[in-house]
Amino acid sequence: MVRLAEPSGALHASWLACMREFDGAVLHGFSTFGFEVEELATEAGFARWLERERLQNERALDGFVPATCWWIVDEAAPGEVLGSIHLRHELNDWLLAEGGHIGYGVRPSARGRGVAGAALALVLERARAMGIDRQLICCEDNAPSRATIVGAGGALEDVRTGHDGSRVERYWIALR
Repeated sequence: MVRLAEPSGALHASWLACMREFDGAVLHGFSTFGFEVEELATEAGFARWLERERLQNERALDGFVPATCWWIVDEAAPGEVLGSIHLRHELNDWLLAEGGHIGYGVRPSARGRGVAGAALALVLERARAMGIDRQLICCEDNAPSRATIVGAGGALEDVRTGHDGSRVERYWIALR
């Protein structure tokens, strides 16, 4: 159904179209902090973003933990980016409180088809291979995301108030 693809120029246009479908909403799992969509649409901006992602996969950068970003691609239409998923290799205080190890977002036109659950299963396997035994995944008051997390084995630890006043549900998934 889906596969994880490393960000690349070959899928750049589809990734941009995917992000634009969110129409200004928060892009969970897209790892675009510090970049505007308009900047990412340029060759130079996209090249800077790709380099940052490559470096962040190896080490912490600018207050962020080491992390890997993949694009969620439809196997039946391999040129179509359906979303993005981000695996943080470790947690800092903020991620432990309300961000978690994994963030993901699925373009609105691809929702309701099991895309997030399939991508999450693939990333959990990668996390297991990296030796990360437990994954914290957080969501706001979002029933589809909650169902995805619980479907992957997530156990609710608690509900907190986020830094912006939002309701943050914190789930742990044991990978042993």
